[in-house]
Amino acid sequence: MRKKFQLSLLMIFLLGLIFLSYYVLNDHSRYVLPAEGIGRYTNGLAQRPLMGWSSWSALGSFPTESKIQTQAQALARTLKSHGYIYVNLDDYWYLDPATTIDQFGRWVADPQKFPAGIGSLSAYIHGLGLKFGIYLNPGIPVAAVQQNTPIEGTKYHARDIADTSRYETSFSFGKNEQYVIDYSKPGAQAFINSWAHLLAQWNIDFLKLDGVQSRNSMQSQVSSTIQAWSLALKQLARPIYFDLSGAFTVAQASLLRVSANGWRIDDDIECYASCAGRVSWQHVLMRFKDVPLWARWAGPGGWNDLDSLDVGNGSKDGLTDDERQSYMTLWAISAAPLYIGDDLTTLDAYGLNLLTNDEVININQQGVVVSPITTTSQQQVWRAKEADGSYVVALFNLGDSPATVSIKWSALGLKRPALLRDLWSHTDLGVYGDGFSAKLNTHASRLLKLMPISTLSGS
Repeated sequence: MRKKFQLSLLMIFLLGLIFLSYYVLNDHSRYVLPAEGIGRYTNGLAQRPLMGWSSWSALGSFPTESKIQTQAQALARTLKSHGYIYVNLDDYWYLDPATTIDQFGRWVADPQKFPAGIGSLSAYIHGLGLKFGIYLNPGIPVAAVQQNTPIEGTKYHARDIADTSRYETSFSFGKNEQYVIDYSKPGAQAFINSWAHLLAQWNIDFLKLDGVQSRNSMQSQVSSTIQAWSLALKQLARPIYFDLSGAFTVAQASLLRVSANGWRIDDDIECYASCAGRVSWQHVLMRFKDVPLWARWAGPGGWNDLDSLDVGNGSKDGLTDDERQSYMTLWAISAAPLYIGDDLTTLDAYGLNLLTNDEVININQQGVVVSPITTTSQQQVWRAKEADGSYVVALFNLGDSPATVSIKWSALGLKRPALLRDLWSHTDLGVYGDGFSAKLNTHASRLLKLMPISTLSGS
């Protein structure tokens, strides 16, 4: 009897596994199964993907107060009404941390670039009804250690927490700007807390912490850095959107999800050496492979960051019009933050139409991550079900010659006709019985909204 009972339990267990596998493989309710059982970074922000502008692509190593103000004016005038509200000041706003710091060992704004200071620029941005963000690297400045500056509010000093045998990743003045922080030492968390307090004094709304992980970083150090900054920002009365940038792997996704509002999943979108334009199509293309790996980790509170959206400056972007549309289509359906990298004062008509298409923006802001039916072909179909019962369907031709891309409604789990709308052209395409096909140019795309007829009729 005992053996029969054990066999029965085994059969029930196996049947359960089979049922679960079938459900996972065939559930068409969302397609991307969320990472369950793990919390999120709970600072109340990032309920939807962030929208705004960031300085790196357009201004590079020479941002200035006046340039940021000009871009903010353009954002407020042209794009704010479509949801773009963040103005993020990226790298090169500060003096060399190896030589110049404030009384508590923190970075100092370059007075030639920002004569009125960061707090004044923040006030200006907020005066336009926008939010303001800034850029930092992990570590403690070499100058702070050399001067042994006090850690604000404590009896400790810079030398008490610095590991002078190692440098953190820095990108502006060279590789030896900041030492690694030994987070096991008293005063280490307090130093990060002092940075957070300074950001709050400046009324900062967004922080990009870049270089958190280089390819040579010790994982324990990476975790300690992320956790220290996460804790420091979370303790503030003023919530700050926390975005992490580094060479992360999916194995770190659970740490990122509970520690930040966003995390970069790929290298920079720009091609710095061999590209005629600012953006490389190959850099866009790598996201088509990486987004599915990260998709389940995105959701309210934290999003997969695909880097800046450089689709508005025509030929200066280094892409064809079809590539620009496919670029933004992927960002939109991936629920990725939409922060523009272009010069907002020189947007061309086509780029402006891409950036202000409210139907496409709405897909992004729903926060449902679309996933591919297959990634083994250059002709791909991505799909997801929205909360209103409609389906988002994106068709991509990633190949180097024109091709037809098709989908059957059965791939969505549907057995009925559906009404199609082209979101880029704002065009109702009519009712299609069992599928749809489109001839697409090289690197071109279509973005469709599909509503099953029974949903429309209420049956």
